[in-house]
Amino acid sequence: MPNLASNEFARKLEPQRFFTNADLAKLFLPIAIEQFLEYSVGLASSIMAANVGESAVSAVSLVEFVMALFISVFAAIATGGAVIAGQYLGSRQAGNARNAVNQLLWFSLILSLAVVALVLAGKNFIFGAVFGNITQEVRRDADAYLTIVAFSLPFLAAYSAGTAMFRTMGNAKLPMYIMLAMNVLNVALTAVAIYTFKMGITGIAVPTLAARVIAAAIVVYLLLDVKLKLHIRKTLKYDFDLAMIKRILSIGVPYGFENGMFFLGRIVVLSLVTMFGTAAIAANAVGGTIAMFQVLPGMAIGMGLTVVISRCVGAGDFEQAKFYAKKVMIAVYIAQLVSTAFVLLLLEPILRLYSLSPEATAMTTQIVWWHGVMMVLIWPLAYTLPVVFRAAADAKYPMWVSIACMFVCRVALAYFFSLTLGLGMLGTWYAMFVDWAVKAVLFTRRYFNGEWTKFKAI
Repeated sequence: MPNLASNEFARKLEPQRFFTNADLAKLFLPIAIEQFLEYSVGLASSIMAANVGESAVSAVSLVEFVMALFISVFAAIATGGAVIAGQYLGSRQAGNARNAVNQLLWFSLILSLAVVALVLAGKNFIFGAVFGNITQEVRRDADAYLTIVAFSLPFLAAYSAGTAMFRTMGNAKLPMYIMLAMNVLNVALTAVAIYTFKMGITGIAVPTLAARVIAAAIVVYLLLDVKLKLHIRKTLKYDFDLAMIKRILSIGVPYGFENGMFFLGRIVVLSLVTMFGTAAIAANAVGGTIAMFQVLPGMAIGMGLTVVISRCVGAGDFEQAKFYAKKVMIAVYIAQLVSTAFVLLLLEPILRLYSLSPEATAMTTQIVWWHGVMMVLIWPLAYTLPVVFRAAADAKYPMWVSIACMFVCRVALAYFFSLTLGLGMLGTWYAMFVDWAVKAVLFTRRYFNGEWTKFKAI
């Protein structure tokens, strides 16, 4: 007969978990679906761009690399706001948490307007110094695409900040639904613009801008609901709170600088890729688009992990933070094994949709296979552990490690592999895998020595 008293005592000794498995599923799965939808639009757009011409594929991919640099900065600041708001919620300071939301949204919008002006004023520099040796046809298409999509940056900033707050409240489904609606709209408008009205590159840019405007408007409108645990004030007056901005930026700036240097390094590498011709540029772009579906579960789970770890740290419970870090790491490995297998099974029919040249198709195939193998082995250690550190306010260490690895491994080795060893465009990908491996070693060491538990943001 079971000892009821003993079982009751054991239950009392077991720590009260902040998140059940069901809670984690409700957080991670909608984010994964949202990310899938976002990258599906990228895949659909690149396929439709291929029908415009290989130069259009190259132009869109080049511009999106630059746009990703700025988008990553907004995402980093949104992460900073999510960490601070999450820690305040964990420590039961709801008023400060709501103030963090207001400060995040206003600051993101102001910064994004400055970035738009910077992008439009620096177009010639971007096309000359950054993109390097591209054909006049690719340059023409890239100019037309960038001029339009640059105006979507403020809306992307607002959307990123708003959806980060909904996830912090544990509502990951809402951003997923908005992303679904906007992606359907984007793809439908793009298809009509390209196939019916023959608008070319403009037919890709305008629907992208329209979808981002509508998505941001919906998110901001919903955040005005005062019944929400985290909401924004119904006023156009910005009450600047320097102390709160500093807290947000203590996480956002290192992460944003890290992301900025990361994409700057990628742009430098991209200028190297352009040396190998239009087929190499197209293969690099298509390979990158397809490879994102392999890594998508890990990226999505990482976004949700920020919410989990920041809540634990805000409550001062690092044991639970470690518990969830290990639990989620296992989930990332399993999820990415499944996603990689799925992508590789569908790779051949996907490539047929692109109608690329045989040379570009062969290079794309190599990219996706190599990326899949290396991602399953080492990516989670290199990219999931830094999420844990940042959510605990240890943002500078992953920043410095990532920057050093970017320029020492990814950039320097890309030139060595591609030019000195004669590996061509594929050498840039091999350099990236070395970058992952070095970061995985350094971040694993940081996790186990416990240094990340000694930081405080609020």
